[in-house]
Amino acid sequence: MDFSLTDEQEQFVAAVGQLATKHLAPHYQEDDRIGRMHGEVRKVMAEAGLFGLRIPDEFGGQGADALTVGLAAEEVSRANINAAYMILSTALVSDILMNNCTRQQQEAWLPSIADGSVYPGLALTEPDHGSDAAHLTLEARREGDGWKLYGEKTSITFADEADRIVVFARTGGEGARGISAFYIDANCEGLSIARLSDVANRAVGRCSLYFDGVIVTPDELIGGEGQGFVSVMQGFEYSRAVIGLMAVGAAQAALTDALAYARERTTFGAPIGTRQGVAFPLVEQATYLAGVRHLCYEALWRKDQGLDHAVQANMVKWWAPVVGVDTIHQSLLTFGHAAWSEDNPQMQRLRDTMGFEIADGTAQIAKLVVARELLGRRYAP
Repeated sequence: MDFSLTDEQEQFVAAVGQLATKHLAPHYQEDDRIGRMHGEVRKVMAEAGLFGLRIPDEFGGQGADALTVGLAAEEVSRANINAAYMILSTALVSDILMNNCTRQQQEAWLPSIADGSVYPGLALTEPDHGSDAAHLTLEARREGDGWKLYGEKTSITFADEADRIVVFARTGGEGARGISAFYIDANCEGLSIARLSDVANRAVGRCSLYFDGVIVTPDELIGGEGQGFVSVMQGFEYSRAVIGLMAVGAAQAALTDALAYARERTTFGAPIGTRQGVAFPLVEQATYLAGVRHLCYEALWRKDQGLDHAVQANMVKWWAPVVGVDTIHQSLLTFGHAAWSEDNPQMQRLRDTMGFEIADGTAQIAKLVVARELLGRRYAP
């Protein structure tokens, strides 16, 4: 059993870490204050090839495996967890397009994602159907040889920054088999986008999307009719492990800061790290982080080996955000009053990481998936 990274992976992690520290970290807190992602963030990440990680080199990408995507997301999240959303979104959309599109569609769509000229969003969630993706109601009405979209999506990240969006709509009857996926122009007629006012991840920005007769052509259909649900669910299993590593990355940054402060801060004639009440809670969180990180890596490794990874991915989907939030919280407490200031990033990290306890499915949904695998559907909730 080998728990080490390859030399190539070690070099990749070091390069991404340097880039993130130099170009992404300086924008983390300021972008939260203004509620927008600085343009340099997208530019730098695109030039570094971080948007084309899952895209084969024949389409201008890196052809990286799933584990490498996770490593990149973790490293970027140490510096700026909101920037890592871009890695998550581009990787997930790229996988959907690679696995479900025609060769002609891949040639038309993938190179622009890889070079960063097109940023892709993904619109699944609806006001009345958050985690219940099989019962979406956004309507795709037949119009000639194409469709017109009517309805609403909500809680869609980066929608107002996206150039194109993968949209899931109902083209058929009830249930999962009636859902299809389309890749539409974000600036098309009939689509309006409104940004929500959030308590965290403000640079990312969640949006509501309103579809009033948006025209969809046959060549914008991903896969066949009724295949949209399958395509996104397959991608979500893998993306949940990437989300886990985003939470781990932000938490590791917080813990690193807290450990440094515990060495530097002196009270009653000694560094506070010499007190068990300070040191032991940090040790506990370091232990939990190590455990959840390994489980994330295992899920992505299994994905790369073509093995079932649903259990591991859903385990980390509920566990990693909890560990991340608890670690950042303990790190914040280590700073005491010094953390109760906007100059210290701990509170923002706490808010931003907490979002993953909701995003991409709640803990209850993830536990339900695992329960059905462990117990069998007949004996599970």
